[in-house]
Parts: sequence; C-alpha cells; structure tokens
Amino acid sequence: MAERASISSRSLLRMKQRGEKIVCVTAYDASFAVQLEEAGVEVLLVGDSLGMVIQGHESTLPVRLTDMIYHAACVARVGKSALRIVDMPFMSYASVGQALENAARLMSEGGAHMVKLEGGRVIAEVVQALTERGIPVCAHLGLTPQSVHQLGGYRMQGRDDETANRMQEDAVLLEQAGASVLVLECIPVDLGRRISAQLHIPTIGIGAGPDCDGQVLVLYDLLGITPGRKPRFSHDFLQHAADVPEALRAFVRDVKEERFPDAEHSFS
Repeated sequence: MAERASISSRSLLRMKQRGEKIVCVTAYDASFAVQLEEAGVEVLLVGDSLGMVIQGHESTLPVRLTDMIYHAACVARVGKSALRIVDMPFMSYASVGQALENAARLMSEGGAHMVKLEGGRVIAEVVQALTERGIPVCAHLGLTPQSVHQLGGYRMQGRDDETANRMQEDAVLLEQAGASVLVLECIPVDLGRRISAQLHIPTIGIGAGPDCDGQVLVLYDLLGITPGRKPRFSHDFLQHAADVPEALRAFVRDVKEERFPDAEHSFS
C-alpha cells in the first residue's frame, strides 16, 4: 500500500470543502497509534480522557501536563502521517502566558501538531495568542469534560434556543480567533448541522450528529472495553469484528460512508 501523505490542518480544510468525512480516534500509546494509522485514521487525538480510561479517575480533572506530554510523545515516536492533536489539561491555559508556555511544551516535548482547548468566548484571547505565535488550535464546545462539575454532569448541551445560539456565536468567535478545527460534543443534531454549515473550518463531532465534517470516538469506547456505562453516542465496533484492526477499519469505513453516527448514536 502506498504511503499516505502527512495530514495537516490544511488537509482537513480541503476535506471539508470536498465533503469528505474526517476520521479521528483517541490514542495514548505507540502500539495503538500504529494500528490507527494503518486503519486510515486521519487524526489522532491524545485526549485527557486518558485520565478516565487509563488512569482510572472519575473525570479528566486530575490529569497533569506531564501526563499529556508523556502519552503524546509515545504516540509521536511512531507517527507517520496522521495529524496529532493533544489536549491541554485542566487549568493549563488559564492565562495567555500559561497557555503559551504549556502549549510550547506539548509541541516541543510531546510532538503535538495542534493543541486542543475547551471553552467558548472566554478562551478566544488565548486561542488568538497561540495561533499568532504559530501554535495551531483545536477548540471544543458543547459538553466540555473539564467543566463537568459546572455543567452538572455528563449531559447534552445546547437544548434550548438561548444556549444553542450562544454556542453558535462562540463557534464563530473561536474561528475568528484563529482556531483551525472545532470539536462539538453531545449537542442536538440540528445544532451540529447549523454550526458545521456556518463555519469555514472543519467540525469534528462526538455525539453531535452525522452532519459534522468528521467524527471522533474514544478508542476504548470504540473497542467496547471502557469500564462502566457506555456513552449513548459510542458504538462497539469490535463486537462483530475478527480483531482490533478490523474493528478500526470498520469505524473508518462507516464514518467515510456516512453510516456512523446514525439516529441511535445522536441526540435530537
């Protein structure tokens, strides 16, 4: 098989313009990173979800910057073509200065191509400062796990007109601030559709409906091995596959062919 060209933020933008769906999966180590790239995944997200699925915490809040650097570096050592987005952990970007210092470490020590921040207009200044200094940013709206206590739990966001309209406004502000990609999590299908159509940058959904420009799942949810209750938007692709590589290929295929997510894995 011919070696795939490296994926960049411009690659994702061209995919949106062509109407080609983007496939993203979380990755935390070298072995799975290799499998994900071989399956055709375009974006590897080194997520602070590792705090729950690897470290056993109840939330992402205890994850430290050093944890993110360690796991990002594990993925980067074997990376060949996929774009690597790395989460900035809780309170690691509370100020512009702090964000610049910590994002620089994620890139220089962790091998990140892009960093991901949660929040709306309140982080627009930070997004602008990062992008002006050559650090690409992925923004994240909807259910933002680092704000789980403020949100009152892991629940759908943007149900009413007021919060939905505010989220749309935040999405535009983040794009104007320089964000290259926007993750939308746990929002109604219609809201995911409206935001994706409004923005020039690509959106990647997780429980945000089929009309986002791409889809992401937590690797362990995709393989059906996450302990406890499974999120409604997730699907066990290993259940009907012979092995892990086949399950990963099935996820890539179903996203590309717009079979996933369906109504069962979306919120109305």
